Amino acid sequence: MWNHYTNKNMKFFDKDIDAAIFDMDGTMFDTERLRFKMLKQSSLELFGQEMSDELLFDSLGVSAVTGEKLAKDVYGEEFPYKEIRAHADDLERQYVREHGVPVKEGLYNLLERLKKNQVLIALATSSRHEIAMEYVIRAKVLRYFDILVCGDEVEKGKPNPEIFQKAAAELCCDPEKCLIIEDSTNGLKAAIGAGGIPIYIKDIKDVDEDVLPGVYRSYTRMIDFRDDLVPFTKQLSSPDIFETFPQNTDYEVAGIHGFGAIGGGYLAQIFSHGDGYTRPHKLIGATRNPMIIQLVNSLGKYRVKYESIAYFQNIENIEVIDIMDDDQVIDMYEQSHIIGLSLPEKVIPSQSMVIAKALMNRYRKQKDKLTILVVMNKINASRYVKKHVEKALATIVEKEEAKAIIESAYFVETVVNRMVSATPEENIAGNIKNDIDILYHNVTEYYDDLHNMLEVFNQSDKVPKPRSKKAKIGVEQAKVVSVSSSINVAAQFIKDIDEINVTLFSAEPDMPLYASDISPDLVRFRQIVVMKDIKSMQEIKNKLSNGTHAIIAWYSWLLGYDTIGQGMGDLAVEKVAKKIMKQEIRTALIAENPELKSYIDSFISNFIKRCRVSFKDKCTRVGRDPLRKLQNGERVIGAISLVQKHGKEAPTLEFGVACAILYSLKSVNVKDSEAARIRELYEENNDIGDVLTYSGPYNKSTYKGLDAEKDADLIARIKKQFLLLQEKFSDIE
Repeated sequence: MWNHYTNKNMKFFDKDIDAAIFDMDGTMFDTERLRFKMLKQSSLELFGQEMSDELLFDSLGVSAVTGEKLAKDVYGEEFPYKEIRAHADDLERQYVREHGVPVKEGLYNLLERLKKNQVLIALATSSRHEIAMEYVIRAKVLRYFDILVCGDEVEKGKPNPEIFQKAAAELCCDPEKCLIIEDSTNGLKAAIGAGGIPIYIKDIKDVDEDVLPGVYRSYTRMIDFRDDLVPFTKQLSSPDIFETFPQNTDYEVAGIHGFGAIGGGYLAQIFSHGDGYTRPHKLIGATRNPMIIQLVNSLGKYRVKYESIAYFQNIENIEVIDIMDDDQVIDMYEQSHIIGLSLPEKVIPSQSMVIAKALMNRYRKQKDKLTILVVMNKINASRYVKKHVEKALATIVEKEEAKAIIESAYFVETVVNRMVSATPEENIAGNIKNDIDILYHNVTEYYDDLHNMLEVFNQSDKVPKPRSKKAKIGVEQAKVVSVSSSINVAAQFIKDIDEINVTLFSAEPDMPLYASDISPDLVRFRQIVVMKDIKSMQEIKNKLSNGTHAIIAWYSWLLGYDTIGQGMGDLAVEKVAKKIMKQEIRTALIAENPELKSYIDSFISNFIKRCRVSFKDKCTRVGRDPLRKLQNGERVIGAISLVQKHGKEAPTLEFGVACAILYSLKSVNVKDSEAARIRELYEENNDIGDVLTYSGPYNKSTYKGLDAEKDADLIARIKKQFLLLQEKFSDIE
């Protein structure tokens, strides 16, 4: 009789699953504690004595009839159980209406996964239908349930299996293929008796030992059950750029330590897509920009613009904090289930202490292990951050505890393949002013309409005339008809306010974030590609794009262009970019990583396309810190070494080095201290060899330049390129 429905897509370990049947109180919702409190209060008010904890525990998961019998066995036949329970229902509903339903962590994601994997879902609760409906509606989970079976719809309550048998029958499912999720002894006995697959999720009371052998799986928290279910549900592919974020939020919080272009324009979007089933209920970003803090917190949202497709994406449920406020940053780390760390390298030493204190607090509060995505343009960035945090911890805790604290977090290495830029502040201010001007222009009109509406309803003795002589309507109806057009205007006013928004970042369409395979949390994120060999990806990105991007910026600036997009519109710049990537670096990279050939080719194609539309990407921003990019083994020089290693020449990369030095000599960017340092080195002898072979202090470490003897031929070729460039651009001041 159970062959009506089969779901071939879902398994849970060795079990075939057609349906999932949920208990409500204590299982889906953290209401048992609330129920106890309200029953005690009701009993005190109506009987003059609180119900005992022992009785309340014994009554968990039983029907109202059984509960009444247990209560009267303790307090006598005169005990007004029905009245007490009804009054407790009222008290509980009043609390829920004011404070919301306390939903168990992981429930929304669990329900989404089951529903999107074609599993039927039922509610089987001892609560009355009226109560159950109000709870599932207020918790916004009614849409997940195919059927509801409640305590007042069965004759025998739990531990009798009737309610679960009825639920399975109404779903036309074999109980043997039904997960039955329960938290109480009686509920599990009923699940076992129904022949289902009992899943025990602990609530406030441990179940009886004798029931555990019949349980299929036991969990301390619902989120643990969700984690076990994840491998058996579909891993959703990377989202399309036009795909909306998941409708439902879960309990999780995602933090962004460094709410700049990458943090706010990239990580926020990755976190908002989540696993495709749900998204975090809140994002927290940390920045030192007071304008961004005030704007985003006032609006509760912001936009990211995708230049190449003229598309805007709203980031919502966002709070921005002051990165200089240690207490706020520590609180962000304590709340968050994942952190995106996207700070500049030079800021890490000053921020390491606040990270250390935050991890210490999490460890002492026994929080779950934290995943920290280290998103920096640096190879071995996670090791760099971890080292500084360890150093900070050594000053505030003992050695053994410091070691345990470090082990309570995953420091994850990443690779970013996306171009993002911040909107200039003057543009942000201009856009906000424009929105306010439009709103201000309409305020008088909106005010008059609102005033007229109130006037109509306040004039109780005057009834507006109907438009048609035949129309016969009452006084109140006439008033509504009279103000309907004004209501429409008022609704438009609300819409205009809601549409006030601000574009903070410009980006290119969605690209995945590559991350090392050390945290189990990462596999769920749709836009994170987990890799065992992340170092190869870092080397590819570092050699293929970072140096090329900088060369495009240096050459474009020398040609008089302000942005990368403008420069790439010049065939000379585009030709240089293509030669570097396709003719020089590509062959060497494929020789090193043949298994990544398709990725390398795809990356080159997408990179050139993205550069062509990067009209917000300033050449001075992309080309900053030229000394670092010319260091031996880094960026440009590192790419030249790689090409030479495979017996090839790299004349275009060498041309790029010459561009970097000439750019530095002619640059007027006072913020670029490295360009100034190159000028100092060059002006000692007017020789670029002094720049290329420099070895000395650099950012609290030692700079490694080329070897004057070993690299003499390379230095000579670059000098030749430099002299030709210098002659070509001699008119640039």
